[in-house]
Amino acid sequence: MEPGRAGGRPSPRSGTAGLRSANSRQHRASGGADGAQLGDRSGRSRLLPCQRARGDSGWSGQGLAPPVPGGRGGAAGRDERPVITIAIPTGTLLDDSLGLLRRAGVVDLNRAELGRKLLVEKAGLRCVLVRPADVAAYVNHGAADLGIAGKDQLWEAPGGHYELVDLGFGACSMIVAVPEASPLAAPETWPPTLRLATKYPLATQRFMQRLGQVVELVHLHGSIELAPLLGLVHGIVDLTQTGRTLRENNLRVVAMVGRSSARLIANQASLKTRSDTVQGLVTRLRQSVEA
Repeated sequence: MEPGRAGGRPSPRSGTAGLRSANSRQHRASGGADGAQLGDRSGRSRLLPCQRARGDSGWSGQGLAPPVPGGRGGAAGRDERPVITIAIPTGTLLDDSLGLLRRAGVVDLNRAELGRKLLVEKAGLRCVLVRPADVAAYVNHGAADLGIAGKDQLWEAPGGHYELVDLGFGACSMIVAVPEASPLAAPETWPPTLRLATKYPLATQRFMQRLGQVVELVHLHGSIELAPLLGLVHGIVDLTQTGRTLRENNLRVVAMVGRSSARLIANQASLKTRSDTVQGLVTRLRQSVEA
């Protein structure tokens, strides 16, 4: 499906929803059908208002902080800047992420300069290039102070970070889709147990819990569109940006799980122990987005 950028009989299952994995074991999950799409009220990371960076040096050059006169031990002329580590996703979000850092005057990097490097330190910023699905892990465990990740990935990796800014790029939708010839449409037409293929099991489970729908999930890692065409599942839960891939594979959308875009996230401890430095960078990125 395109890179980024999802139902049941209500009366007997309004109180609890069953979750069934591909090994046919059924799990009961509490929680009523209190809404539809995932979003601010489901699976959201804690929000922390970004404070303005403190300091009155008047420095406006590129980088995270002005040079510290004298450096360590009083050595004149040494350029000492606090290093902040930011996890940047490879793939479709990379160019927009680098563009954001450039516009904010933080660091000027491009694909050509990065080459095959996975770690680059420049202008007081350590950029770590990781897979999109791994950004939250690096931030949650403290290997990175900040990270840029799609909301779809954050649904799969809750906790351990604050979600600070919607960066506005990488917009897409997580949807439920079925074959064009399928009799399934709105949730009330779904069977008692709906079998779905997805790369996003946690987001899918939470959405189906809200609807009181029992689901059996087949966790796939690619070519999700193929699964319903071969009769493996009733439908899929995946991301779509323009809908072209769905149309090319004769699939149609029957439900919206949620909308995704790139988000700036921060390690919880970093915001407390390195508040001035980290919040200063967050403020510059936020201002660049809002400009």
